[in-house]
Amino acid sequence: MTDTDRVAADRAGELERHPLVPPERGSELALDAVRLDSGATLTVDDGLHDTLLFVHAGGGTLDEAPLDGRCAGFVAAGTAGSLTAGPEGAQCLRVTVGAETDLHAPMGSPEPAVALEHVEPGQATGARSFQVLYGPHNGSTRATLFVGYIPSGKAPWHYHLYDEIVWVLRGEGRLYVGDAIEPLAPGCAFRLHAREVHIVENTQPTEELVVVGIFTPAGSPSAAYLTADVAATYAIAG
Repeated sequence: MTDTDRVAADRAGELERHPLVPPERGSELALDAVRLDSGATLTVDDGLHDTLLFVHAGGGTLDEAPLDGRCAGFVAAGTAGSLTAGPEGAQCLRVTVGAETDLHAPMGSPEPAVALEHVEPGQATGARSFQVLYGPHNGSTRATLFVGYIPSGKAPWHYHLYDEIVWVLRGEGRLYVGDAIEPLAPGCAFRLHAREVHIVENTQPTEELVVVGIFTPAGSPSAAYLTADVAATYAIAG
């Protein structure tokens, strides 16, 4: 582990940070994996970027708000927050969202923390579903953070109008982009550019593929578009 991967923390523990999807020209999104020992603190204080956190193991507090497993937190650009790990430590994703992305009109009051178990599911293409943790409805006007559930099989070739980073929480599958095919397993992360045609396949016969997705500009995860040849097939079938 290099010096850039380890960040100074208080005496109670260590904090490790590993880039998963680094910043890229033309994109306002970047993703890090963060691990905190018991009592360690991650300080978020960025004047230019919104920060979204998703705790997927262990737990702690974001200032005074509890962030136990499968919870998300939000720290807006120009403000500060501190994630402090509890007795079991914490493992989380940290997403930074740059200021150049288009802002969605706010649709609700900001929430410092959201538990996944309290979020109503929505429907996407086919039998796929999702739970939106952050978006314009609760303070995140630059990006949407959601957990998506993909049943066995794969959707047709399609694309989105948003720039997206996806991280695999549970399950196995494959990512198809052009002629490239990449295996997917827990802890994998990848970027999908706007209008990049792709397929995410769940190769498990009975278990869901569960992913965490973040995209800009903010909107609905269900907004997918078919390529002309695929759309024509659907029209003929209908």
